[in-house]
Amino acid sequence: MEFSVKAISGILILLCIGGSLLVLGDMGTAASYDPLYLTSKCNGSDSSGQGKMFAAVNQGLWDDGAACGRRYRLSCVSGPCKDMEVTIEVEVLYFCTRSLCNSTLALHKDAFADVSSSPNATIRIDFTQL
Repeated sequence: MEFSVKAISGILILLCIGGSLLVLGDMGTAASYDPLYLTSKCNGSDSSGQGKMFAAVNQGLWDDGAACGRRYRLSCVSGPCKDMEVTIEVEVLYFCTRSLCNSTLALHKDAFADVSSSPNATIRIDFTQL
């Protein structure tokens, strides 16, 4: 009987540790941007005709331009979330200066509409580089 209690305790500890590894991501903020007001800093990158799943990143993620083309998976965790179960993927094409946005990621306005019910809000996000 004592062995089974220790075994079950060990299994529970492993499940807790393993479960927390599955949700490792970064927390940050996201806002909306209009692509007409940003010029891509990524050589050869242009969002025209390629859909809407693009983002601009702040100085912390920009990494001297190495962020160009990186993909991020994100979901809204607080604020005016459209649905907290929705996860989207975006590609970095832009650098967002502090004067243009005060968020971690600035999402193309249509991508932002997929996760937020308010186009002018800033939301808290959980994001992971793919």
